[in-house]
Amino acid sequence: MRARKRKNTPTRMENCSDIWVKDYKNHKGKWNILFGNQNPIHLEIGCGKGDFVLGMAKLYPDINFVAVEKFPDVIVLAMEKIKSAELKNVLFISADAKELCETFKKGEVERIYLNFSDPWPRNKNSKRRLTHENFLNIYKKLLRKGQFIYFKTDNKKLFEFSLNEFCRCNFLLQNISLDLHNSNMENNVMTEYEKNFSEKGFPIYRLEAMYK
Repeated sequence: MRARKRKNTPTRMENCSDIWVKDYKNHKGKWNILFGNQNPIHLEIGCGKGDFVLGMAKLYPDINFVAVEKFPDVIVLAMEKIKSAELKNVLFISADAKELCETFKKGEVERIYLNFSDPWPRNKNSKRRLTHENFLNIYKKLLRKGQFIYFKTDNKKLFEFSLNEFCRCNFLLQNISLDLHNSNMENNVMTEYEKNFSEKGFPIYRLEAMYK
């Protein structure tokens, strides 16, 4: 999906330079130093406009969140929301998910969130899906065994594909929901896409995948 071009994106990003980590590969194994504490680090890959990380950071002030988004015209909106909220437990990197094994050391990330990732519906583009085996093997280099990936989508075919990929890559699946908003899950923080899709009556699919 092509991000809409926005005015003055570079300047607006510079205005958020205190929460934008430009030299992210230089901090591998040192992210707690950037945060100034030893709190657990949770990673959202594809943070979009930032509603999810904003809500999570407010709800869990003792968690350090790193939000990843490769499109500058999108991530700038998320950074501005965090900046406006004056939250100190969120940092951003503008990068491709392929670079993450160069950005975090093994076990440095306690949890990964994949929310409403691009489904890349054509089979020939399946390797671009963030739940493809190639990406799951990257995430294994960030997590310790026993840690989790939380995945949400409105796309049934992507969910089915992801179920198979997680199992094939030796993840243990739990808390699988085929209709999240009609389940009994508490403290569900919604993304901007999730709000839109759920209001239109689309079911939201969710799972937790433990690296075993």
